[in-house]
Amino acid sequence: MGSHGFLGRFWMAVTGEPLAFTFSGLVIASVLYSLPFVVQPLQGAFESMGRPLLEAAWTLGSPPWKTLLNTVLPLCRHGFLTAAVLSFAHTIGEFGVVLMVGGNLPGETRVVSIAIYDQVESLAYGQAHRLSLLLLGFSFLILLLVYWKNRRGRLIHE
Repeated sequence: MGSHGFLGRFWMAVTGEPLAFTFSGLVIASVLYSLPFVVQPLQGAFESMGRPLLEAAWTLGSPPWKTLLNTVLPLCRHGFLTAAVLSFAHTIGEFGVVLMVGGNLPGETRVVSIAIYDQVESLAYGQAHRLSLLLLGFSFLILLLVYWKNRRGRLIHE
């Protein structure tokens, strides 16, 4: 991710900006750091689908891209939802990667978890508590929306 690494040099050649201490670098680092939490549920969803369903679609003349869109992706919907929730939960409280790659630049790479850290370091516990409650409330709101959307979709398809 640094300016001398493969990814940093590639990014610099494409965009003309460095990755370190930028929002773009922060997003890329967060995606790479959360990737295992996305891959594992998706792998399980794809493996549990079973080959007979794919073979049935192919036997009925469905081309590969149509099989993917009409059979595979709908059957793996819960795997995608699980991956999104796990990745979100992992990323929302991320601290180490954010501080190492993004730094603590107000207005550029400062996120709530780093702001909480700063407030605790400066002994402003009241502000740290308020920010923590804000982060907790936001997390619960997102999880409730995902749960509601998933439940609503399940009722429609049953």
